[in-house]
Amino acid sequence: MKIVVTVAAPVEAVWDALRDREKIRHWHGWEYEGGLEQEIDLIYFTDVTEDGTTLTLGNGDTFVVEPAGGGSKITLTRAPIGTNPEWDAYYDDITEGWITFLHQLVFFIERHPGDERHTLFYSGTGALNPITELGLPADTVDLIGEPVKTEVWYTSEHQLGVTVDAWGNGLLVLSHLPPSDAKPEGASMAILSVYGSTDLDELAARWQTWWDERYPKPLDLPGEPPTTTG
Repeated sequence: MKIVVTVAAPVEAVWDALRDREKIRHWHGWEYEGGLEQEIDLIYFTDVTEDGTTLTLGNGDTFVVEPAGGGSKITLTRAPIGTNPEWDAYYDDITEGWITFLHQLVFFIERHPGDERHTLFYSGTGALNPITELGLPADTVDLIGEPVKTEVWYTSEHQLGVTVDAWGNGLLVLSHLPPSDAKPEGASMAILSVYGSTDLDELAARWQTWWDERYPKPLDLPGEPPTTTG
């Protein structure tokens, strides 16, 4: 399983964003009390191997950064399923996480290098798709009581990422897995990356109310095993 993204930046800048703890904090995952810094250390700096601009994580997932056109290409090759049987049940969830995080990495490098990022995270079960519930994608949308301009940043089979002008040119990532044998109740998540003077408390309150009305039961997310990737 490979995930490939391109970045309008030289290899050196992309590699630095993968190896600098402070920079990783502004694109990997989301903030949670006492957790993000430890997670970064565990994933990117514990039992890892570097070879030029190739980074192999402790679980076998491998990043390769190489020139592409006038910028760079990042290829993440996932370790085969079965490499870590304890976490095979979360293999697809971790893959979805990497799709999100690599696009957040591109967003950080191209739109907000050096800027402080704050995040809000929501998850829950249910058949409702938050993408369609919010009327996305659209150039302009009433986003939970806030008129905003948006632009599609990326799409994948289960995800949509859009820029949000009202959040200091922030990023909203939404994902939805419909009910299936693997996910009988369905699964939805949202990550809000916010910059500048946005009132984070007010934004969080509005989103929490909207989210709880539609997804009252939280997801059973993977924990932080010694070789997890998200």
